Amino acid sequence: MSYIILFPLIITNIIIFLFNSSIAANSMYNVQTYGAKSDGKSDSSKAFISAWTAACASSSAANIYVPKGSYLLSNAYFYGQTCKSNAITINIEGTLIAPSDYNVIGKSGNWIKFERVNGVSIVGGTLDGQGTGLWTCKNSGKGCPKGATTLAFYNSNDIAISGLTSQDSQMFHILLDGCHNAKLQGVKISAPGNSPNTDGIHLQSSSDVTILNSQIGTGDDCISIGPGNSNLWFENIACGPGHGISIGSLGWEMQEAGVQNVTVKTSSFTGTENGVRVKTWARPSNGFVRNVLFQHVVMNNVENPIIIDQNYCPGSGNCPEQGSGIKVSDITYDDVHGTSTTEVAVKFDCSKTNPCNGIKLLNVKLSYKDHPAEALCVNAGGMASGLQQPTSCLQV
Repeated sequence: MSYIILFPLIITNIIIFLFNSSIAANSMYNVQTYGAKSDGKSDSSKAFISAWTAACASSSAANIYVPKGSYLLSNAYFYGQTCKSNAITINIEGTLIAPSDYNVIGKSGNWIKFERVNGVSIVGGTLDGQGTGLWTCKNSGKGCPKGATTLAFYNSNDIAISGLTSQDSQMFHILLDGCHNAKLQGVKISAPGNSPNTDGIHLQSSSDVTILNSQIGTGDDCISIGPGNSNLWFENIACGPGHGISIGSLGWEMQEAGVQNVTVKTSSFTGTENGVRVKTWARPSNGFVRNVLFQHVVMNNVENPIIIDQNYCPGSGNCPEQGSGIKVSDITYDDVHGTSTTEVAVKFDCSKTNPCNGIKLLNVKLSYKDHPAEALCVNAGGMASGLQQPTSCLQV
């Protein structure tokens, strides 16, 4: 009698299992099914784009799966204008490799690009930009292509990137331009300290961007914040080598959107050229930087731990040498401590036409060769409280 009762239950469970498996199969798009080869030699770009096209057409959540192995990709561009699915997860267990010949993608601007997508998540994986050859070309002074950004999102919303590794990008590692609501966490970015223009994460015209628990070492800014960004939150960032976390450069254009509501907290800088930096060109502009908080920051042998440079002009010659039009205000440094490799650890070189105002120094302790460092202020106003090493030079 018990067998008669159990048999229908077993059949029912089998049907449910097969039904669930069918759903899972329908929502899973394995790039190898579309012809991707994990040998690191065959160009799998078309296969990846085909998998995207299928996932994009899904009326429900979709999952693109990249199994273990190495996948060579030339330019791979993913467009979301016609997507039915607004929840596409790309699970990467393998490594995506750029062509070793930098000329293949070097003039294209981007290696892997997403444009006008919504609800895309990238989980895991490694992106290898193979930028060494291009860096060598650039450092030799020869005529070279500008290089490609490894991973770029344009005009996209609700983006999530977690557990991704990006190494040796030709140019920027990750770019968000015109994006809203993005969260990056557990990201690891690496390139040698002498690799040119290899910014870790560059933000442009974006809002509500969170970056958490990430390690970034590059030959340029670990994180760079261009014009038109707002509501940014960076926490538990380990930066080095590199040029620090920079707002700017700003003010090259007369008509330029400002930067506001930026928080950088519980982060460390090790062996970097700068720690927390604002940089603007000394020329007319209607832009601004306001409401910025740098909190609980540790400097380990940093060249310029705290710096506002409104006479920014890298290289030599052809500097504007006018007053920067960028209005810098309400910048707070709270609990910033550690060591500087230069005597001037706090430098506020502000605009002669638009002096900085509302700068706050709260418990700052920076040393140089086991002695308190020095501070330098030009056209900078604000207040200081708590421990101040070096002594504040702000105009009250």
